[in-house]
Amino acid sequence: MATLDTPRPAAVALLAGLSLGRWKLIGLAAVLAAACALPFVVSSYQLLLATQVLVYAIALLGLNILTGYNGQFSLGHGAFYAIGAYTTAILLDKTGIPYWVTIPLAGALCLVAGFLFGLPALRLEGHYLALATFALAIATPQLLKYKHFDYLTGGVQGIVITAPDAPSGLPLRSDQWFYFFCLAWTLPLFVVGWNLLRGRTGRALLAIRDHPMAAATMGIDTALYKSLTFGVSAMYTGIAGALGALLAQFVSPDSFDFFLSVRFLVGIVVGGLASMTGAFFGAIFIEFVPNIAEEISKAVPQAIYGAMLIIFIYFMPTGVAGLLRLLGARLRRLASPAAGRSHLPPAR
Repeated sequence: MATLDTPRPAAVALLAGLSLGRWKLIGLAAVLAAACALPFVVSSYQLLLATQVLVYAIALLGLNILTGYNGQFSLGHGAFYAIGAYTTAILLDKTGIPYWVTIPLAGALCLVAGFLFGLPALRLEGHYLALATFALAIATPQLLKYKHFDYLTGGVQGIVITAPDAPSGLPLRSDQWFYFFCLAWTLPLFVVGWNLLRGRTGRALLAIRDHPMAAATMGIDTALYKSLTFGVSAMYTGIAGALGALLAQFVSPDSFDFFLSVRFLVGIVVGGLASMTGAFFGAIFIEFVPNIAEEISKAVPQAIYGAMLIIFIYFMPTGVAGLLRLLGARLRRLASPAAGRSHLPPAR
């Protein structure tokens, strides 16, 4: 017979949940502390790569909202990245407004462009939608080179951007300041995405992805949700493009070819579909693995990159985030029996 000291199963589960939540908060605080300390312990080149990871993580989160959570397959998000980048470059070149004002403007423009593109895309599903977005990715660099747009886009020569300096009074180099500037955009965008996807909207997106007919029967406006998801996804990618333009200090049509969209797709698959943390893992992969492949063999870097990609997909079919979730679940199952035995009353 259980004694008064024996905890009930519900109480044990509650304590375990509180403990898990506490460890998650501790881990998140440690990651944020490391991110804030990073600019002061690495070289300028390494800081440049870390800043690019933040930029790519925003873009991958945008694509993951569309593809991972809503099930709309896109091969054209490089086009929205280009729109965001050119919006910032053109505004800085033609108007001289502060660089930080161009970021929300680029996001707003891409939100509208993505929503409008999503309206006709409602009639397309699967590979037909992929072909439509593929056409968008192919056409965008050509439109940027169009001679009648040269006065805005700079044509094939592109536009040179001046690197933003740190505000007066802050003892930071330009690259350190811009890292913190990108971090200041990354954190709220991920918080907004987390709240969006963990609430009623997120459940509606998953319902549309998994059972579109059932979702429509339940009263979910699938057309509106799909169009808005396309717009929000494009907004995230456009903001990333604007930050990427400031980081590179240069934009040109050849910087936004079709392979940029492919890299984004690779990033969400390697990082993990329908995973917010997977955006960071995917960004690390698409930023560092090509460099590692080139260091291994300068003769055939693409072959090395392809082999590493196949290995990742074979051993982690659900992405890095999926593998970590699986390992965490197994560790909790191993720890649960031990925790349960520790609360059993002594034998008599």
